[in-house]
Amino acid sequence: MKVLGITKRELFLILVGSTLLALAINWFLSPSGLVTGGISGTSIVVEEVTRNLFGVGVPLWVTNLGLNIPLFLISIRQRGFKFAQKSLYSVLWLSFALWFTGFLPNPFAASGDFLLPALFGGALLGCSIGLVIRAGATTGGTDMLASIIKFKHNNFPITKLMLMIDGVIILCGFFIFGQEKAMYAIISVFVTSKVIASIIEGVDYAKAAFIISDKSQLISAEIMQKIPRGVTGLKATGMYSKSDKEVLYVVVSQNEITRLRELVQGIDPKAFITITDVKEVLGEGFIKDPTALTN
Repeated sequence: MKVLGITKRELFLILVGSTLLALAINWFLSPSGLVTGGISGTSIVVEEVTRNLFGVGVPLWVTNLGLNIPLFLISIRQRGFKFAQKSLYSVLWLSFALWFTGFLPNPFAASGDFLLPALFGGALLGCSIGLVIRAGATTGGTDMLASIIKFKHNNFPITKLMLMIDGVIILCGFFIFGQEKAMYAIISVFVTSKVIASIIEGVDYAKAAFIISDKSQLISAEIMQKIPRGVTGLKATGMYSKSDKEVLYVVVSQNEITRLRELVQGIDPKAFITITDVKEVLGEGFIKDPTALTN
């Protein structure tokens, strides 16, 4: 069932993600003067500059809404309303959330440290943006501006465009708030990127094992019976011996990898085993819904 042209799940993720983003800005980044790029970083800079000039800072939600409206109008004109629909909901709710969360008591206001706001603010920022992205939307701002530029100049890589735009915003923060806060802001950006990657790619990493053994039939039977996990046999040729080999490929959860290693070595101590990390698995026994956040 759809609400406002999107599914209930997508709407829920957008609302929760945008609210958490507003909390990250109002509780951690803005009070500490940490400019992490994007429209949110620009809003923090504008608030500080106008406060110094006029004694009253322009509210964060006003700048966020004011800067995003022309970007959306251009984007909708370029690609149509459907392209920007979800992101428009995200930006509108974010602006509203920036306003009403500003009235909530900040439990971290007493902290005089910059490292904790950088770490926790970055983590909360990454979590919120990750949820919005999982809904197929964006929070507007930098990525929207980058997509507009790329539409006109297709030869520009969008990731480099976003990096350049965010770099300019962070540089503004450097001149406004000083080098110390700028360095903490960079730490926050790093934490944000790692958390976004975890949310998008999944945090329940699995393990993939490649097993080469002369007892592949017995090993595969034991794996399927005792772990149990499906096993795929891959035909291969040993380039030194020129003999045919059968490589077993199996994916297990992290808590099953020790059992797998012990099982294989118990059958064939000479077996050659390669184990790698798998960030996301879709299929039976693992994540069934590719859009789900958990197993």
